[in-house]
Amino acid sequence: MIYLDHAATTPVPRAVADAMYAVLTEQFANPSAQYPMGLEMKKQVAAWRRTIAGALGCDPKALAFTSCGTEGDNWAVRAALWQNRHLGRHIVTTAVEHSAVLEACRWAQQDGCEVTYLTPDAQGNLSAQAVLDAVRPDTALVSIMMVNNELGNVFPIAEIARGLAAKNPKTLLHTDAVQGFLEVPFAARTLGADFVSVSAHKIGGPKGIGALYVGPRVRNPRPLLPGGGQEDGLRSGTEATAQIAGFAKAVELRLSGLEETLARMASLRDYAVEQLSAIPDVQILGGGAPHILALSLAGWPSQNIVNDLGAQGICISAGSACHQGKPSHVVAALKLAKRVSGGVIRLSFGPETTRDDIDQCAAALRRHHDTRMPML
Repeated sequence: MIYLDHAATTPVPRAVADAMYAVLTEQFANPSAQYPMGLEMKKQVAAWRRTIAGALGCDPKALAFTSCGTEGDNWAVRAALWQNRHLGRHIVTTAVEHSAVLEACRWAQQDGCEVTYLTPDAQGNLSAQAVLDAVRPDTALVSIMMVNNELGNVFPIAEIARGLAAKNPKTLLHTDAVQGFLEVPFAARTLGADFVSVSAHKIGGPKGIGALYVGPRVRNPRPLLPGGGQEDGLRSGTEATAQIAGFAKAVELRLSGLEETLARMASLRDYAVEQLSAIPDVQILGGGAPHILALSLAGWPSQNIVNDLGAQGICISAGSACHQGKPSHVVAALKLAKRVSGGVIRLSFGPETTRDDIDQCAAALRRHHDTRMPML
């Protein structure tokens, strides 16, 4: 099997699974328990939190564990609206955000909020100035993703943060960094965002665990889950210790030689662009992050391509879903010609991806082009 869908999820290394297994079978105590095994587990959770916070570039006390990126996104939106409820009920976001942010904003609209959805250009780029121009005196929240999960475009979060500080200092800034964490360099403490959401399963960790950075400008955030007081009372519930252990181990593994890994993935992406651009009717889209490559085989339906290559053991995607023959909301926002939008696929790479993987994918895509009739 050739796996080129790391933006969807990543394989879990054996060392991560072993770390989780040890917690499940040997270190299984509740961190809130007061006997020695429970107190030791409390220390372990604190150590794992320090590991993840170190990679995120923040104080461990600013990091709250969540069940996933979606939870972090929803929590950030709600917390920002709660803090700024007296400032206003206006939100600025983009039309190409992950559905976790878009749906949270749509629910906010049902509660009386107004949302401005910004549309990138045809290559998926969005300037900081376009974001700042949309900010009003009553803007409670700006939520802009760090890396687009379908196109790979990197949005200028730090520049947006600086502009917000000058234009409307009370407006809070959230970034969904699920595709950016340990893929593009940043540190939460200097980025300028008030909330940063991340997820373990995009970097070789388990599903079911993520984290939310909550910055110092967030005052007395409303708890997501009231209860027993875990996560400093912000998200109660017994800690998912095995998942946290796996998250920390995945971070450790990814940090080892990270600079070389990212350079190699960027080189692989460049190589993939070179090989795939040689196929007739291929059009490269977006770009910026080292691990995501979006392209269109213009005229050939993307789901047919995914099915054909999948039958050959090559795993790629049609972005965040070609739903019932319609392009995703990200592709739709680019306003591409129908034959281009209908043929969009995404390749995404991991540390173990090789040039041979790309060569085989390119050969399969060329066969698809040469043996199938265009239908768009």
